[in-house]
Amino acid sequence: MVKKRKIGTILSTGFFAILGLIVIFPVFAGLMASFRPGRELIRRGLAINLDFSTMSLSNYAYLFSGNEDSIKYFNWFKNSMVLTIITVVLTLMVCYTVAYGLTMYHFKMKKCLFFLVIATMMVPFEILLLPLYQEMIDLKLINSMAGVILPGLCSASTIFFFRQYMIGLPKDLLDAARIDGCSEYGICFKIIFPITKPAFASMAILTTMGSWNNMLWPMLIFRDAKKFTLPIGLNTLLTPYGNNYDLLIAGSMFGIIPIFIVFLCFQKYFIDGMTAGAVKG
Repeated sequence: MVKKRKIGTILSTGFFAILGLIVIFPVFAGLMASFRPGRELIRRGLAINLDFSTMSLSNYAYLFSGNEDSIKYFNWFKNSMVLTIITVVLTLMVCYTVAYGLTMYHFKMKKCLFFLVIATMMVPFEILLLPLYQEMIDLKLINSMAGVILPGLCSASTIFFFRQYMIGLPKDLLDAARIDGCSEYGICFKIIFPITKPAFASMAILTTMGSWNNMLWPMLIFRDAKKFTLPIGLNTLLTPYGNNYDLLIAGSMFGIIPIFIVFLCFQKYFIDGMTAGAVKG
């Protein structure tokens, strides 16, 4: 039995090591390419060979040089940052309150409402593009930040995750708080909210990634180039008339930093939140 466990441990460790290398390869290759001229990327592709003769900081110097391309890049970066922060804060708060109501209260049609929420997860977003776009036109939200944020504000997957996490919380907390004279809003935001920090951390990371990397919907909504987000802006660097790979690859690597910082800030709670949300209920 001991030998079998050792063999199983070795095999599983080897498997996840290989899987980790597969995941890391594109990031490492992109990082190496960001130190090479754009023509090297066209000539060799995403190579990981350490040829120091072709490597320099020229791409990053160009990125921070303050020229026209650099100014446009950091405008895209700022737009993505503002859009992501607003989206994450509003999405987490809306989804948390919806999940709280579906978990902590008993009312008619509760199960039916929760089923409808889950059912929306089965509909691909591409099917909803046309009706959502028409709705934004009718509401006159085209070319506005609200038009990008509102359709995804109440995420079914985030509501489901919060609900699964809160199902395992003792309901005696609510009764004790009511006996002490705490209001319903006080119970929601002063009693339950602090307990759900791991769930908030997990969803903050995933929501940040989704909003930061979102390209299709903002590309449909935004008409003004000054409002473009980072994914849309970087995509404009590739045209039939000329490709700015120097800025593209360096800007792509620099654009990873906010996601990396968010993960470092919340990784303490990330595993706890994902595990608890997966098994409770």
